[in-house]
Amino acid sequence: MYKPRVYVTRQIFPDALDLIETVANMEVWPDDEPPSPEQLRELLADADGAVINVMDRIDAPLFDAAPKLKVLSQVAVGLDNIDIPEATKRGVLLGYTPGVLAKATADLAFALLLATARRVVESDKWVREGNWKISHHPMFWLGSEVNGSTLGILGLGGIGLETAKRGLGFDMKVIYHSRTRKPELEKEYGFKYVSLNKALADSDFLSIHVPLTPETNKFIGEKQLKKMKPTAILVNLSRGQVIDSDALYKALTKGWIAGAGLDVFDPEPVPENHPILDLDNVVVLPHIGSASNRSRREMHLMGARNLLAGLKGERLEECANPELYETLGI
Repeated sequence: MYKPRVYVTRQIFPDALDLIETVANMEVWPDDEPPSPEQLRELLADADGAVINVMDRIDAPLFDAAPKLKVLSQVAVGLDNIDIPEATKRGVLLGYTPGVLAKATADLAFALLLATARRVVESDKWVREGNWKISHHPMFWLGSEVNGSTLGILGLGGIGLETAKRGLGFDMKVIYHSRTRKPELEKEYGFKYVSLNKALADSDFLSIHVPLTPETNKFIGEKQLKKMKPTAILVNLSRGQVIDSDALYKALTKGWIAGAGLDVFDPEPVPENHPILDLDNVVVLPHIGSASNRSRREMHLMGARNLLAGLKGERLEECANPELYETLGI
């Protein structure tokens, strides 16, 4: 009996691999560093399906090199690394994993917000470098008060909503700007919908959760940053390209804003010599929004189930191009 060939482009939780192995001949990329685009095309040349990662570039040359592909299962909510129209044209189903990572990512958004506001990383470094000479000084290490301040959310999707809910727990006033207004959430939680300019101008903390699209590429640039309060803190859990990093550096060094907490960067990995890394008013993390044991395991299991459904000619739990169902007769 024919068993489909599957490639998994990163190490994932063992029980997800066990699930895949029940129906497929599986290979797993062995290294921590991702395969290059050339390596990926070679690895998928004879594959029926693959579990992929946001660092894998999925484009026309890859589809040309991998004509047997039926399904690609991305272990992420973002899909900006994939040419979705090209996949749809080739009849390749695209799975992804929204929902299961929203709470963990929102936890990290708030961790970044708090760490930047209260200068946690900066003061930790100060202590470790032996600079703690005074037991207490009433004017040292003053940070921004989080409780009672205004939290602005750009993009009230799943992660944006969970971040906003955490703000309510800190007695914050929550305002939001989103492509689609959410009156039911306004009524349930007391959120206030505002224009982009008002969100920029009124937020003490601005947390970004928009998807990366041609419209949101460099969505936050010099013009937008200059509209923010000089005491404001910017938090980004979406994609690095949503913010113009050169403009952000200017904003942080010229006092347009007070600080930034970044889980994503442009480019990734961030170059070691990037000037933003020299700034004390920035906390930078290596794109770990969903990196909790529970969330990552659930993502990997959903990714495995999406993959297996596609291989069996069934509907995926979460599909980015469901218009293919009719074409494929599913």
